[in-house]
Amino acid sequence: GGMAAICLAMVADGPVIRPQPDGRIKALRNPESGELYAWSRRIFARVRELARDQKLGIIDSAAALRAAKAATPSIILSAEGGDFLEGRIERLDEAVAQYGLRHLQLTHYRPNELGDIQTEAPVHNGLTAFGAEVIRRCNQLGVVVDVAHGTFDLVKRAAEITGKPLVISHTSLAGQPGPRSRQINAEHARVIARTGGVIGVWPPGAIYSSMDALAGGMARLADAVGVDHVGIGTDQRGLTGPSSFDSYTQLPDLVRALQGKGFNRTDIGKIIGGNYLRVFAQTLG
Repeated sequence: GGMAAICLAMVADGPVIRPQPDGRIKALRNPESGELYAWSRRIFARVRELARDQKLGIIDSAAALRAAKAATPSIILSAEGGDFLEGRIERLDEAVAQYGLRHLQLTHYRPNELGDIQTEAPVHNGLTAFGAEVIRRCNQLGVVVDVAHGTFDLVKRAAEITGKPLVISHTSLAGQPGPRSRQINAEHARVIARTGGVIGVWPPGAIYSSMDALAGGMARLADAVGVDHVGIGTDQRGLTGPSSFDSYTQLPDLVRALQGKGFNRTDIGKIIGGNYLRVFAQTLG
């Protein structure tokens, strides 16, 4: 597919979440004290072992991301959820220093110590004080802050706190998202754009039934916030149903579909990686 680099994530709440018959994913129990921290250490180590075994580079600088080539693909080590921190900021420093964490999604499928999620009733009124502390420390350490799954209240507060661009790694634009929806409206998207950030367009088949439809969703988002704030949010292996982008080998198909929507070469380059590279470079300094 010509992919040079991907964000490869450790799913921080993995031990306590499960898909439900209706397709939703929920936390079925509260984790034990220390459980998700121990889990994260095992999975971070596994990701690094995978990278070594598959001869994948681990990107830890903007220069390394710019130099990434499809012939020798690389990963940005990521975490889907800050649950492993369990309210302890020093664990963020540890994840950066010991494992090379460079992209942190604050929340996933359980309201955690950092804030509220879109798919459950709010309990924190958005971002917590600890969540704000994590964002500030990510800015200092050079870690991309990802507010995917977070409520609009969380995102608005995160935008006030951050000194770096924010990312929503995987979502899609909807006029009026339904209750507990993972989609966002245009104003939600504009909050991210005003930080200089990027929104990755998400490819569930229930939202976009084809590659052409996915490209159309990217075009609508570009109309709402500008092409400089649009990216790809593949969420590989994270979907519970069909996907309109279910293999990285389909990247050339997406490029052709974007051409069909009137995007020029420069703008397509931004969408398929250039915008994220800019945010990554600004974050790492």
